[in-house]
Amino acid sequence: MTDLDAWTDLYRDLHQHPELSFQEERTASLVAEALRGAGFQVETGVGRTGVVGVLRNGDGPTVLVRADMDALPVTERTGLPYTSTVDGVAHACGHDLHVTCLLAACEELAGSPSTWSGTLLAVFQPAEEVGAGAQAMIDDGLYERHGTPTVVLGQHVVPMPAGTIGLHAGASFAAADSLKITLHGAGGHGSSPHAAVDPIVLAAATVLRLQTVVSRETAPSDFAVVTVGRIDGGTKANIIPDSARIEVNVRTYEPRVRTRVLAAIERIVEGEAATSGAPQPPDVDHFESLPAVMNDAAACEATKPALSSTGALVIDPGGVPGSEDVGLFATAAECPCVYWLLGGADPAEFAGLTTIDEIAERVASLPTNHSPFYAPVPSPTIDLGIKALVAAARHWLPAAG
Repeated sequence: MTDLDAWTDLYRDLHQHPELSFQEERTASLVAEALRGAGFQVETGVGRTGVVGVLRNGDGPTVLVRADMDALPVTERTGLPYTSTVDGVAHACGHDLHVTCLLAACEELAGSPSTWSGTLLAVFQPAEEVGAGAQAMIDDGLYERHGTPTVVLGQHVVPMPAGTIGLHAGASFAAADSLKITLHGAGGHGSSPHAAVDPIVLAAATVLRLQTVVSRETAPSDFAVVTVGRIDGGTKANIIPDSARIEVNVRTYEPRVRTRVLAAIERIVEGEAATSGAPQPPDVDHFESLPAVMNDAAACEATKPALSSTGALVIDPGGVPGSEDVGLFATAAECPCVYWLLGGADPAEFAGLTTIDEIAERVASLPTNHSPFYAPVPSPTIDLGIKALVAAARHWLPAAG
């Protein structure tokens, strides 16, 4: 029987002690200790700070269930009694809840071996927030040492009403690409701009022109987001610098749209530089790239009854414009992925709302993942999160007979 009070205490402890990507040493230690206590074979330091727990229970498939562990460089402002004790770091994306639910699910499955058969591969992944942890674990020989799964399962808490689960077949999370673009000019005195090539003006023109990639080059039926999240250059008001930098983030679902958008960005930055008379073309550093998380349609359909059996309302929320690296585990294993959204918002926030539109408007008004105000309610979120993982795992690890 699951001790919800104990797991809630663990969740609050993890929330108070967040750790950034590839720095999850304390979290990994707690995870390893809990897994060993449940009877798992445990390996630590996988992909630097990842933890793998393996529980073999007779013949059957291998099922990978994943939770991410890292926090964000955010100063928490929730005002919770268990707020982060680490200055400038917070679990503002709910990974502490992911860890808690998976550990509890592992304990429950370990304690009920007659209900399933096969191998449970529990993966506690570092560095999801920088899109590097999944690949690091794969490159470190995760499958060579522990076996290749037949399915990848997992969940992500979001500000939907607690008691709901979102399951979408196809592109469930967007692809993400980040570009660091250095625009070159010719520096000079602020009083004599005619004797210089001003990269600040070039950067401004480039930022504005990039807005047309979505508004004028992408069909309304195709999803794309192009965001300039950083711009910097110069040191003083009366000095024209010799370079300026912008950083661009792109989100897409379809590979063909992704290819077209990235090509348009490069065309625009090169064209604006040429128009400004830049002394050399811009440097474009494509420093982050994650594919879309593709949920297998047949596997989602097969898993949905198990998720519904928890008492949750299972809905299709459509694709999420945020990005995730969980899909890399499935791609590397050439197996289906089933990754769902776990509602974590206080049900009281939705009292009296009766239509989907009303609920959607309320969700949009709540603090969301990555906000300094974001924190899911522990109850009933943790309880449902545990049940969802257990039910899905048992579906894919059926008991003999």
